[in-house]
Amino acid sequence: MKKSSKKKTKQAERKAKATRREELVQLSALVERQPNTLVIGIDLGDKTSSYCVRTRDRQVVTEGVVATKAEAILESFREIPRQLMVMETGTHSRWVAQLLHLMGHEVVVANARKLKLISENNQKSDRVDPRLLSELGCTNVDWLHPVYQRSEGKHCDLLVVRAREALVEERTGLINHVRGTVKSYGCRIRKCSAESFVGVAGLAIPEALQPASSGVLETLEEIGEQIYRYDAQIEHLCQTKYPETQWLRQVKGVGPVTALTYVLTIDDPHRFESSRDVGAYLGLVPKRRQSGQRDPQLGISKTGDELLRKLLVNCAHHMMGPMGAESDLRRWGLELVAASLRAGKAKGARKRAAAAVARKLAVLLHRLWVEEEEYEPLHKGKSDEAAA
Repeated sequence: MKKSSKKKTKQAERKAKATRREELVQLSALVERQPNTLVIGIDLGDKTSSYCVRTRDRQVVTEGVVATKAEAILESFREIPRQLMVMETGTHSRWVAQLLHLMGHEVVVANARKLKLISENNQKSDRVDPRLLSELGCTNVDWLHPVYQRSEGKHCDLLVVRAREALVEERTGLINHVRGTVKSYGCRIRKCSAESFVGVAGLAIPEALQPASSGVLETLEEIGEQIYRYDAQIEHLCQTKYPETQWLRQVKGVGPVTALTYVLTIDDPHRFESSRDVGAYLGLVPKRRQSGQRDPQLGISKTGDELLRKLLVNCAHHMMGPMGAESDLRRWGLELVAASLRAGKAKGARKRAAAAVARKLAVLLHRLWVEEEEYEPLHKGKSDEAAA
């Protein structure tokens, strides 16, 4: 019985491949010497991907399923002349888009967060999604909110920063675990930096909790060493491969991690018409839900790259903190906090001010990068004194 079932499975696979070849032959004949006559929507899945082929006047030509593998995608689309390919952002979108681009196709990677028509569709399925993607591609590509695709080299360098961030989050979780364990025993570990936590905790943990905490402390020590190696690697990248980060690091509070993440995320600073556009691109501008006489104050949009936005907000908190250097940004942020306190809006005042300072910081870093100019931390203060 097992042999017969295997034979049936192989026969079904052969039939499916033969059917797909026939469809591709018909499709190739349809678009022969007529590039850009079709729009192909692809719903990428982890194992298989569904696609829908339409003409520019929205008529469905064919639909099918292809394995999410480089060989299968090559076999399916390499014989077709240049066409418009539409897909959503996801785990596989980057390498699939690069592969299709190498085949000569025009590729649009839609921002999945903007496509509520698909993500919140009550009839969402692997057949409906590629149909909607191809139809939107026929209508207006701008409605897809295409995402920017950085080069492969810069993407690999950015993964170094993301790997470091994953270790930092893991370290934070383990530190919180140890603190909670010690608190449950009626003791406390004093405040200290993450780098010195293992040494401080080793002296503060009661003897009864040593068996439960020793393995965690050893893991924290190993993670600290790995983070240090990543820091050295990031510093080396800044010094050798991305010297433009030096313009950004003029701002006190912006270190190599933030500077490198900013450069790799923005990639090409000249793709923004104005430096002010960077704040909106990173999701640091307030959302808006204005309707009639109603215009509530909302939080920031949080679109764009989450890691860079988080790093910029952390820089803003440092600049406004007790260790922050005197600058126009620091003064402006502290004035925002004071204004919120005077208005009776003490709750979340510092967080709102930090988000606002992070937005101004994103704009400032873009300007320093484009103009390659020296940073004057108290430029406004000097002009005010001169005017006085």
